[in-house]
Amino acid sequence: MATTNEDSKNRAIITVLGSDRSGIVAAVATALSQHDANILDISQTILQGTFTMTMLVDLGPSDVEFSKLQQQLDSLSKEIGVQITMQREEVFNFMYRL
Repeated sequence: MATTNEDSKNRAIITVLGSDRSGIVAAVATALSQHDANILDISQTILQGTFTMTMLVDLGPSDVEFSKLQQQLDSLSKEIGVQITMQREEVFNFMYRL
């Protein structure tokens, strides 16, 4: 399914990387759901004890600005001991030429 520029502006790519432990997916999903962000797609794997997750998230219905959600995820990353990054989908696609 092709995405429009408008769709891309409302979507973000979130990546999570860190030592595997229980509760990582739940913590990130909870932070997103608190602001009505919708997870459109998710992929995760564990490589020799290293947890990696990539999410495509729709921020259209979200009740918080992108930068505020980014700050909240940054705080969460420190709290649970993983690296969390969030980029607008259009920026991610430009950087990686998907």
